[in-house]
Amino acid sequence: MIDRVEPLTPANWPAFEHLFGKNGACMGCWCMYWRLPNKEFQAARGDAAKRKFKQRVKRGPPPGVVALAGEEAIGWLQIGPRADAPQWNMPRRVSAPLKEGDAADERIWAATCFFVKPGHRRQGVSSALLKAGAAFAKEHGARVLEACPMDVQGRSDPISLYVGRMSVFERAGFKEVARRKDNRPLMRLMLARR
Repeated sequence: MIDRVEPLTPANWPAFEHLFGKNGACMGCWCMYWRLPNKEFQAARGDAAKRKFKQRVKRGPPPGVVALAGEEAIGWLQIGPRADAPQWNMPRRVSAPLKEGDAADERIWAATCFFVKPGHRRQGVSSALLKAGAAFAKEHGARVLEACPMDVQGRSDPISLYVGRMSVFERAGFKEVARRKDNRPLMRLMLARR
């Protein structure tokens, strides 16, 4: 049961670190996959990626939100301006921005990936993270929040769903604005008028 969802800060880094475990959640990613060019990311996987992400958290602003049950972290959503995740913006990616300038617009944010602790999946943690993440984005000046989830039915491998399920975003009010691959819609939630 989620008690609260908070921005990831140095104060709750120990809970986040425990959530990700010694392997960094997804094969040593430590949420650096979207932040580094592929060659750098491959070289950094594991401890180096962890150090880089910890420095990013320490530097601020918070790069996402963490769901907590008591003092235990049970879920994570990386969310922030598109510019903070340059690899998410690459032209040939399904998550590429609709317009060229969107990647540099600090008011266009992206919800790029989730991680929910085994044993807490399929219990609404992703929905709670997304709701709190959208509020966090709006509070920090975002006018648009985008995502590129998986359009799947039934059970799927949790690791492949790191981008989230389309149904979670639909329930949160996101609308599909593009589809560059059959199972990967680019979705958008308007948070504020221009």
